[in-house]
Amino acid sequence: MAFLSDKLGKIKPSPGLELTRKVTEMKAAGKDVIGLGVGESNFETPDHIKEAGIKAIRDGKTRYTTVDGTIECKRAVALKFKRDNNLDFSTNQISVNSGVKQTIYNALVATLNPGDEVLIPAPYWMSYPDMTLLAGGVPKLVETSIETGFKLQPADLDAAITSKTKWLIFNSPCNPTGAAYTLEEFKDLAEVLNKHPHVYVMCDDIYEHIIYNDFKFKTLLNAAPELADRVLTMNGVAKAYAMTGWRIGFAGGPEALIKAMSKVQSQSTSNPCTISQEATVVALTGPQDFLKIRAADFQNRRDKVLSMLGQVRGISCNRPEGAFYIYADCRDLIGKKTPAGQVLASDTDIAKYFLESKGVAVIQGEVFGLSPYFRLSYAASMDVLEDACGRLQEASADLT
Repeated sequence: MAFLSDKLGKIKPSPGLELTRKVTEMKAAGKDVIGLGVGESNFETPDHIKEAGIKAIRDGKTRYTTVDGTIECKRAVALKFKRDNNLDFSTNQISVNSGVKQTIYNALVATLNPGDEVLIPAPYWMSYPDMTLLAGGVPKLVETSIETGFKLQPADLDAAITSKTKWLIFNSPCNPTGAAYTLEEFKDLAEVLNKHPHVYVMCDDIYEHIIYNDFKFKTLLNAAPELADRVLTMNGVAKAYAMTGWRIGFAGGPEALIKAMSKVQSQSTSNPCTISQEATVVALTGPQDFLKIRAADFQNRRDKVLSMLGQVRGISCNRPEGAFYIYADCRDLIGKKTPAGQVLASDTDIAKYFLESKGVAVIQGEVFGLSPYFRLSYAASMDVLEDACGRLQEASADLT
């Protein structure tokens, strides 16, 4: 349509949300479908957090707040950063937003000029490149490999940086691979970043509390505190606290950047939901013991899925260190023929075949920037996961 922005033509709708829509439609039509495409826990928001939201409504906390969060919410975020990450932020260095997606978008809009490059390790969370394009920047992908655990290598980072590089966006544990960086790995990357003082870093730590096998979570500033004036450390309550629909993300960073992000937010959404902010205060300052219990449950699911996928002919997997995704290598299925006679030429074909033949919805690696793979979320019940993996075993056995 002629009145639409040229910018809109450069981006795609979120593939994850599109898949959710398709699965919903198929279920409504009576089809037996298991959706393993969405990055959303099947756990409920804990009751004490729900009650905080209800109390906020009853107490009339339904008015505008300061643009980037109440002082109480900012103090709770500062407490979280100190308790969990040993990072010190004043409330002037904290931004509270309607989800981490808005946090990232605010930072990009506030800082990017036309032609500025944003380095994005691939595979990546699918929204990073499109948000970069919307903000006027140029996404520049830096491929990782299954051989290195899908982790960005210092030499590759160094080679990708140019005079136009503005940001590096970092996700650990990673969506879609579950790869998580150790303190030493961050130190190695920091050596490169110290050579290039014009490069800023976004650390997306949203899966911080979903880690396995005694892995010790660290963020970049733990390894390189000297980078504090050019790192934005981001997190939220969506994943660990099962609060996806509450829409609260937050960040700590340089005061000038936080102020610029607030300026952007003031002309877009204004303040995050007041009710959600009240619930977030309780989430971040209340009991935290359930986080390890839930992470242990996710680890059991991971192990079950890895065991069952290990029996699927043509599929191999790395063992994720965190998050709740498997990024499965399906290169050995390329060229196989379905019972209907179709030759599988790509991971998109493979994902479509799984959905149409066995009713299992996964997301093809193409949308994450690295093929041939597919992402499977194990944030579902064990019974559902066993059923889904059994169907994938059958689907693979049917190929010739």
